Amino acid sequence: MLPFVDVWANAFYHNAVKWALEERITAGTSRDTFSPNMECTRAQAVTMLWALYGKPEPDGYQAFTDVAPTAYFSKAAHWARSKGITAGVGDNKFGPDVPCTRGQIVTMLWAAAGRPDVGGDLPFNDVKESAYFAKAVKWAKEKGITAGVGGGKFAPHDPCSRAQMVCFLYKV
Repeated sequence: MLPFVDVWANAFYHNAVKWALEERITAGTSRDTFSPNMECTRAQAVTMLWALYGKPEPDGYQAFTDVAPTAYFSKAAHWARSKGITAGVGDNKFGPDVPCTRGQIVTMLWAAAGRPDVGGDLPFNDVKESAYFAKAVKWAKEKGITAGVGGGKFAPHDPCSRAQMVCFLYKV
């Protein structure tokens, strides 16, 4: 039984949220809410990804000017930068409160996995071969991390919800 009043047993994300809670990938947004439909911020995304990889220490300290050393996501952001998972949003800033798109999330996941080569055709009609996230989307589809949003679409520019984020991580 989950402690969250906003995660129902029949929700598509129930098992992923349960797993994320048990594995200490993430907690709720409060003691009794998970906020599954809330847009996942960059701070939340890298913190969950960092937890998935065992919360390793960053390789060297590579400061972002908008990340306080005491912020809950500080080590995660610096780890992600040191591993080439994200370079931030420009001008040496991380953008912790900026919502992530679905394309950005799968790109981070793909980068964390070592940017494996993928081949074949694009599996979704709303992803162009020239898009920065094209290989990441191919990889995510190939690995069963995503099936898209229906209708042959991935919706790469749509915000990624917290529910979608934990589902992606659950399938990595």
